[in-house]
Amino acid sequence: MHLIELYKSVQGESSFAGLPCIFVRLAGCNLRCAWCDSEYTFGGGKPFTQDGIVAQIEALAPCRLVEFTGGEPMLQARELLPLMDRLLAESYTLMIETSGERPLADVPKAVHKIVDVKCPGSGSAANSFRTENLDALTKRDEVKFVVSDRADYEFARDFIREHALEQKAGQILLSPAFQRVPSPLRTADNMALDPRKLVEWMLEDGLPARLSLQIHKFIWEPQKKGV
Repeated sequence: MHLIELYKSVQGESSFAGLPCIFVRLAGCNLRCAWCDSEYTFGGGKPFTQDGIVAQIEALAPCRLVEFTGGEPMLQARELLPLMDRLLAESYTLMIETSGERPLADVPKAVHKIVDVKCPGSGSAANSFRTENLDALTKRDEVKFVVSDRADYEFARDFIREHALEQKAGQILLSPAFQRVPSPLRTADNMALDPRKLVEWMLEDGLPARLSLQIHKFIWEPQKKGV
């Protein structure tokens, strides 16, 4: 497997937000989201064996929550899925952050999938989600929409309603996009969409969704890597 970085921090998003977490960031991505904050993952990375990755994870004990992210981790599914099985057998709690552009049916059911359905504001990545992946969702999974404007919000709202998403996933997350080049300030001024406005829309529509802020971008400077 090709890794960009492996480190321990706190989970910044999802229903696990605020918990200590080991991040395994894999190299490679086939999408180019307009607001992407991890372009450094698009290529490169260093090769590691499964044993080598497990050794690095074990060295960060006692943390038992592990997230696989990228880039797009499912591009390395052939190596990733056996690694997940091994870590689950060792009683780790696993998460995967994925766009849902690749098939998810073979991801072990015990893994918490955070599926990022791309809104129109993502640019060329829009419409990349495989709707058949909805059948792979369980109540332990979460579906996320990164929202940069009203059009993105309406896309997310209509997608949620059309697919009765609250019946398929455990959580539905709406996350305001950050500016592509944020300032060092740890404030909401760096967001492309004011979270207060997003909350107003959610309340107005009675949307069965949860506001999700990337809290690591308020703890550290928004552009800081490895946190």
